[in-house]
Amino acid sequence: MTVPDLTPDHQADTLRPKEPIGPRVTRWVVTIAIVVPFIWAVIGLEISPERMYRAPAEVWVLLTGMFPPDFDDSGRIVAKLLESIYIAWIGTMMGAVFSFPLSFMAATNVAPRWMAIPTRAGLSAIRAFPELILAIILIVPFGLGPFTGALAIGLHSIGTLGKLSSEVIEGVDEGPIEAISSAGGTLMEQMRFGIVPQAMPTIVSYWLYRFEINIRASAVLGLVGAGGIGAEIVARLSFRADWPKAGAALLATVAVVLIVDAVSSSIRRRIITGQPSTSMLSKGMIAITGAGRPPSTEIET
Repeated sequence: MTVPDLTPDHQADTLRPKEPIGPRVTRWVVTIAIVVPFIWAVIGLEISPERMYRAPAEVWVLLTGMFPPDFDDSGRIVAKLLESIYIAWIGTMMGAVFSFPLSFMAATNVAPRWMAIPTRAGLSAIRAFPELILAIILIVPFGLGPFTGALAIGLHSIGTLGKLSSEVIEGVDEGPIEAISSAGGTLMEQMRFGIVPQAMPTIVSYWLYRFEINIRASAVLGLVGAGGIGAEIVARLSFRADWPKAGAALLATVAVVLIVDAVSSSIRRRIITGQPSTSMLSKGMIAITGAGRPPSTEIET
């Protein structure tokens, strides 16, 4: 006669329910579906161990060539950085102005389906083309220069901001809209007094965030001659092989991007939550620029 094992571990194993076969199979299928494409992509990229071994040394050669940076042409660098900021700002304003009405046309809780579906498809088609490809296409009719870069960034911003803003509009509280409708308000009044006050803070924060992205994009557009600091960096690296001045342009670009990110993040936090940002960088920039500082109540004498 076999004596049953009554130890606590055995009893726990006996009482523990076994995992169903279905979830285990699903977990293995998901794992294979992730691992196999990853391996296939690595093979397609032709990533060799020799190349990975040589990469740190080549990066070090590039860094040692750029540093210490040469700021002799600081005036030209500042001018190109300002040009990148102009491109990003004009592109963001274009995206904000044109995407705002399109976001209402793409929102299913405001527009009919025969209008919302084509508008969504159009916004998706615009987003399908990166800024760099749009700049290359627009160079043909508009030529080289910052205006082409601003148009490319503006078009791509319309697609992105239109999609994000339409999702914000679809997520608003329906209570105020129903109250205005029951009181006899028109569709325009429902949008003006029921949707815009709820959605506008988030939409504006998206505009600011898009401005941050567009500054980085404007630097990249210089690769194809669409203006900005990117053209200066490429010229220093490729044609003249003046690496110290390229390092100066690169450092200036990074500094400008960090400053804009800090100030924009603080403003976006203030808009959404009503509280300033808590990051050290944004606090430092607020102290320097005065962004978010309450107006003085002292009377000037």
